[in-house]
Amino acid sequence: MPLDLPDTPRLVGNITHFARALRRAGLPIGPGRVLDAIRAVEAVGFTQRRDFYWTLHACFVNRPEHARVFAQIFRLYWRDPRYLEHMMAAMLPAIRGVQEGRPAQAAEKRAAEALLDGAEAPMPEEEGERSDEDALIEVDASLTMSAQERLRTLDFEQMNLAEMAEAKRVLATLKLPIKPLPSRRSAPSFGQGRIDAARSLRAALRRGGEMDRLALKKPRPRWPNLVVLCDISGSMSQYSRVILHFLHAVANQKGAGWAQVHAFTFGTRLTNITRHLATRDVDAALAAAGAEAQDWEGGTRIGQCIEAFNRDWSRRVMGQGATVLLITDGLDRDAPDVLARQMQRLHLTARRLIWLNPLLRWDGFAPKAAGIRAMLPHVDSFRAGHSIASLQELATAISRTEDTGEKDRLMRIMDNK
Repeated sequence: MPLDLPDTPRLVGNITHFARALRRAGLPIGPGRVLDAIRAVEAVGFTQRRDFYWTLHACFVNRPEHARVFAQIFRLYWRDPRYLEHMMAAMLPAIRGVQEGRPAQAAEKRAAEALLDGAEAPMPEEEGERSDEDALIEVDASLTMSAQERLRTLDFEQMNLAEMAEAKRVLATLKLPIKPLPSRRSAPSFGQGRIDAARSLRAALRRGGEMDRLALKKPRPRWPNLVVLCDISGSMSQYSRVILHFLHAVANQKGAGWAQVHAFTFGTRLTNITRHLATRDVDAALAAAGAEAQDWEGGTRIGQCIEAFNRDWSRRVMGQGATVLLITDGLDRDAPDVLARQMQRLHLTARRLIWLNPLLRWDGFAPKAAGIRAMLPHVDSFRAGHSIASLQELATAISRTEDTGEKDRLMRIMDNK
């Protein structure tokens, strides 16, 4: 349908304000892109709304994760008669079990915040008086939890821009400590320890054969590698970005205990992003990782990607008793028998294999998908990975070899079917 827009000076101002809203929503837009968009609209024209949309899209969107936010802000900004209704609905708190299932809710919240620019959204008028029971439920849901606790347990996909920024600051300080592994190598000890006969005899020879003291030794600590396989397909994109932000902090923290941190992303292919995580600036590191991984928000080939890891990288990075973090929802298109075989091989080469699955945020989660049923028997621990609290629990459980998370309960469900 034709798009009724004002004259050119007003159009230039509208495009400029639209670009500012996109920038507030997180898209990297500078003055150069605004000028390019204005020239592009002048060249293409704006007689059709669809043409106008894709012209601005080509100028302002260069990453898949920005497309949804762009679509929401375009709909709200360019004369949607229900724009205020959309903004109000997006700004209201999410209710577990009601709004969590909306895939575009996070984009709507960011779009609404960008357009409101810090202003409070008006509350809808009440259509009638509520019962005492309803009032009690509302108070229990909104007033008994502190802001910090709410942020800690909030699903990453439900966070708005301010909550996401605060969550990233919290995750940047979160450590993932690991205990050292037993080692047959020894190091000199100047306190307690076993007698080091070789050093004692060499010291005695330097003194003409007189042994006036005994040298001691203690086991030398040996630190394992951390290997991360992170799913970046469409269903995992929001979680994978936050978890990679957390892993960047782990890779650059001193005193965590890991010998090396190796990170791989996979969707339809496997990509090694280890060298990018070594960059000190987290934004530059994740931008470089995203540029190298060309399958962001695409399909999923878990079996093929794990097979590529087992074939090309396992011997290089899995030495010294590596711990493997597998981050995926397990929704795979590969044959279950191929996936199970590759998971078994990965499990045999790892000291511990821990699976983080954001689908565990649902109380009624059950292993119904074929990919999940094929993978679950071959992991040591099955844990949630959808919030700050779940990653904090991972930090305390990663060194406990007896911790299995939800695996035992879900295996009993599988066995009973």
